[in-house]
Amino acid sequence: MKHPHEIRLELDEGIDRKVLSTLRARFLQINQRRLQRAIDGLSSRQQQVLTLLPLLFHVNHPLLPGYVSGTTPAGVAGFEPSAEHIAEAQRLTRSFAYRARHGNPPRPIQGVFLMGSLGSLAQAEQSDMDLWVCHAPSLEQAQREELQRKCELLEAWAASLGAEAHVFLVDPQGFAQGQRDSPLSTEDCGSTQHFLLLDEFYRTAIWLAGRTPLWWLVPVYEEHNYQAYTQTLLRKRFISPQEALDLGNLAQIPAGEYVGAGLWQLFKGIDSPYKSLLKLLLTETYASEHPSVRCLSLDYKQAVYANQLDLDEFDPYVMVYRRIERYLQQRGETARLELVRRSLYLKVNKKLSLLDRARHTDWQRRLLQRLTDEWGWSEQQLTLLDSRSQWKVRQVAVERRDLVAELTRSYRFLTQFAQTQGAGSRAKLRDLSVLGRRLYAAFERRAGKIEVINPGIAPDIAEDTLTLVQSPNRKEPGSHHWGLYNGNLGVHEWEYFSPIKRCRELLELLAWAHRNGVIDSSTRLALHPGDSDLSEFELFNLLGSLQQSIALPLEPVSEARLLQPSVADEVLLLVNVGIDPLRHHRDLNILMTTERTDSLSYAGVRENLVLTVDQVTRNSWNEVLVQRYDGEHALLRCLRELLNSLVHSSHRPRVQVRCFCHNRAQAIAQRVEEIVETLQALLARGSEQRYVLQVAQHTHVFELLPDQVSLATLNGHDALVQYLGQERHRYSPLHLDRHALQDSDLPLVLEQGRRNCIQVFYRLLDDCADLYVLDEYNVLWQQRVPLFDEGHLLLPVQRFLRSVLMRHAARQPLEPVKQAHLGIHYAQLLPSGPGKARSLEARPAPSADLDQPYYEVQAIIQAAAQGKVHVTLYCDQQEFSELEHGDQLYEVVARQILGQRRSAGHYRCYITDLDLSELLADEQGSTSLYLRHKRQLEQALNQGLEALQPTLTP
Repeated sequence: MKHPHEIRLELDEGIDRKVLSTLRARFLQINQRRLQRAIDGLSSRQQQVLTLLPLLFHVNHPLLPGYVSGTTPAGVAGFEPSAEHIAEAQRLTRSFAYRARHGNPPRPIQGVFLMGSLGSLAQAEQSDMDLWVCHAPSLEQAQREELQRKCELLEAWAASLGAEAHVFLVDPQGFAQGQRDSPLSTEDCGSTQHFLLLDEFYRTAIWLAGRTPLWWLVPVYEEHNYQAYTQTLLRKRFISPQEALDLGNLAQIPAGEYVGAGLWQLFKGIDSPYKSLLKLLLTETYASEHPSVRCLSLDYKQAVYANQLDLDEFDPYVMVYRRIERYLQQRGETARLELVRRSLYLKVNKKLSLLDRARHTDWQRRLLQRLTDEWGWSEQQLTLLDSRSQWKVRQVAVERRDLVAELTRSYRFLTQFAQTQGAGSRAKLRDLSVLGRRLYAAFERRAGKIEVINPGIAPDIAEDTLTLVQSPNRKEPGSHHWGLYNGNLGVHEWEYFSPIKRCRELLELLAWAHRNGVIDSSTRLALHPGDSDLSEFELFNLLGSLQQSIALPLEPVSEARLLQPSVADEVLLLVNVGIDPLRHHRDLNILMTTERTDSLSYAGVRENLVLTVDQVTRNSWNEVLVQRYDGEHALLRCLRELLNSLVHSSHRPRVQVRCFCHNRAQAIAQRVEEIVETLQALLARGSEQRYVLQVAQHTHVFELLPDQVSLATLNGHDALVQYLGQERHRYSPLHLDRHALQDSDLPLVLEQGRRNCIQVFYRLLDDCADLYVLDEYNVLWQQRVPLFDEGHLLLPVQRFLRSVLMRHAARQPLEPVKQAHLGIHYAQLLPSGPGKARSLEARPAPSADLDQPYYEVQAIIQAAAQGKVHVTLYCDQQEFSELEHGDQLYEVVARQILGQRRSAGHYRCYITDLDLSELLADEQGSTSLYLRHKRQLEQALNQGLEALQPTLTP
């Protein structure tokens, strides 16, 4: 139905210029009333800024704020300063005198507009001023740069007067065509928005000076015909081009705009949900009506045409609320509508409960009161919302549930809308992916992750006094849990109250309380440690470590980091939380009196003092995760999983180790920190590395490979030697912890590992000798053999190794560059005899002069069925095979060797050459592999020899 005062403009019937003037006057009338509301809500110094801004863009004066040079573009279209403008300028500088410019000087500033919440229901003391300064499209780049500099100086001047101002330069012609050099916002709005930004401009902007929008003069029913309609207005001189500013129309909004706008509001809503929820729901409302959406700015324009100038009903925020209200009521979503109402109330931030109502009677409170009366809110509801600044954990947790559900629902809506409408450009789909990760990082629950319960809901949820209690878990007999309670509760008094939070482990509870600001530096904590060893000293230091490692507030997460998988930034390892390790050991007296100080293999009973490790991690997505390791190998499991989380990334976190238990805390922390630093340094080398660590009764070997980190736990010397003797196909450095294998000769040998050589080590004992070989891949071979003399010990080894190297050389290309010349080096462990070796001395390779009996014994090993092998032996070129001799082969060969000996010495049989070519196929085969087969063959031969000659000596 047509309103009796509605103005209609029909081109084919002719347009009366007086009607256009009337329309413009209506817009200016409501504009003036909004401007007055904005001014009334500002301080006197802020009012001074707002009053002077049009004048400051109109003139260049060296003593006025924003002056750059006399040639900076200045002059606002149609603007002549009033007496008030001049008076305000003279308050800044008495020498200012305005001189009107005669003739027709250029006025490159076409319009100045105030955007944002000023003049609206949501205006507050801290509201900022967003100004659009529309300039002539003809400005050259140098002129735009000078004008931009002027804007920056004016922002700084406004800030000095307590006004936060953001000035954006707008080229109207480029803007109308969807071109923008920079975002028209104080922040980056992600995917490009144009029409929704224009919609917000037309329904919220307050005109300050310059030309007025051409859009005002186009009826809603001609919006689809905007271009032709406005061209007619200008061509037929119904309006002058010098009076109108054309920023474009809202005839149709592309589907992708809703995705872009929703993305941006969701992004901001993660940290400030109340502030973003209204715009987010408006975007959803618009999108649900696509493609026949009618923007709020068109409703606003229609009301002006109908002369419905109710300032309250067409307040920008009230209009947004009314549209959302209709949308949610039609869908029957009352819970969402109630959340929207709370968001609007908290955004406006004008308290209406009885205590505050009597003190204030401004127009914003009157309008808000009218709305809350409509909603049927009780005094209790108002009081609860007005006390938001005092909300604590319980209320915040309830509110968070609704807000997270709404943000998650909006994300799903946007994703589905982008798919069904084909609105997902590559950029927007990328933004959707990034946003999904932001939501995941902020709100997704998973094991070990600390839940953030206060995403901008309450300003401060820190508690003054809390009680921390360890108590038996009645649902799991034999176990305990930790609870955090309000107030200072005495022994057993806490049993009559519900905890704020309960966790199985102490560190999870403390990390939750710190991350959410429930405990801050002023919180007083009462402690009931239960069966734990936790002291107030340790509790204080645990909280201090958390505050240092996870410093609040956290820095915002960049898009670049969200595009990558999350990685650890900060790792805090807390050892023996709430546990005194000495109280848990079986022989306290030995532990307390011994001089041995290694915390991982402590005292005569070799106990590990690291009983538990709590790992707190802050990753690159600002997630905080807590994991506990306990049991015999707690530290080892922690280190393995930590290293595996780092192995695929070059990024290295800062790792801190802390321990505050009652006994030996500093020594324990330093020892663990030393191991962590060593492993991180080895991991950073990038290639294969091995690290040997002694913990209590066990030896552990970390295998640091380029794609994973594994851990071998070995019990005893033989198991370690067997492990270190496993076949390898490339050189693998071996690093020993400084406390590893202290009761063994192995460290002297293992620390000598070198590339591209074979190293033979020997130690002479009473009637036997230990032989060690580190091959070209740093694989260890060890054998204890009877000792005849040093020559008979080393010469068979030398002969065999030379034959192996000859076989290797024969399989290599002839080019000198590709030939591998492996040297053979000898060293003796000293002193000889019983006890532990203390040093190494290099020795020359054994000489053939010492070789008394030398008898060639060659072996060839071939593959057989079911993983077995066939062995053929050659004694001075004479063949002996299993095919001929069966299981008597070794005894027959031993008899042959014995018969050929020229001396009466009863010494062992040795293999002097070995062929494994059929087993190895095209592979080279390491020296240690040949040595292992050699030992097995020699063992069989010497068993055969013993059967013939029981009195065999070395």
